[in-house]
Amino acid sequence: MKFETICGPLLIIVAITLGVIPVAAASDGLPLRSGPAPITTKNVPHVQIGVEAVPEVSAELLRLVDDIPGVEIRDTVVSLPGALGFWLNEDISLARPDVIVRGREFAHLHPDGSLHASLSPELAARAIETGWAISHTWAKTMPGWEDFVMIYTPRSMAEMKTVFQLVLGSYKFVTGKGPADSEG
Repeated sequence: MKFETICGPLLIIVAITLGVIPVAAASDGLPLRSGPAPITTKNVPHVQIGVEAVPEVSAELLRLVDDIPGVEIRDTVVSLPGALGFWLNEDISLARPDVIVRGREFAHLHPDGSLHASLSPELAARAIETGWAISHTWAKTMPGWEDFVMIYTPRSMAEMKTVFQLVLGSYKFVTGKGPADSEG
């Protein structure tokens, strides 16, 4: 039985803080996000309250996403004006078309730097448990949205790297393969 199952998330945080277990061991390698979770709206649009993007962090995240083979950055078709959708090209096959809200947009970046993305059930649970995400307001009511999450705005380049790993996790969940497997 895993330490997380026996002790729960709060005791994991205490154990990491006291140095009993290293941060890298928490939740299968997804590090704990520091600081309190941002406050989010309880309705749609599902956004953070009082959080602004760090321009250079968002720019670097978009650069990395733009480098994923078969992904285009376009205006979103499902979110707020100013949000940018992460679209899969037509030549990328979909293993889970049922979890894409509309078109081939598997995730999108809001103007405040937060993202919505479809994750595997396991990754969504880990992202929520470690403080990186919250379930979408409609996750319990909309078919296919069960593991659609808001990933909080990265506040630093180090946090952006974790957020990018979650984006790659979304890509893998939706396509059934990693980006390197998609290159021809």
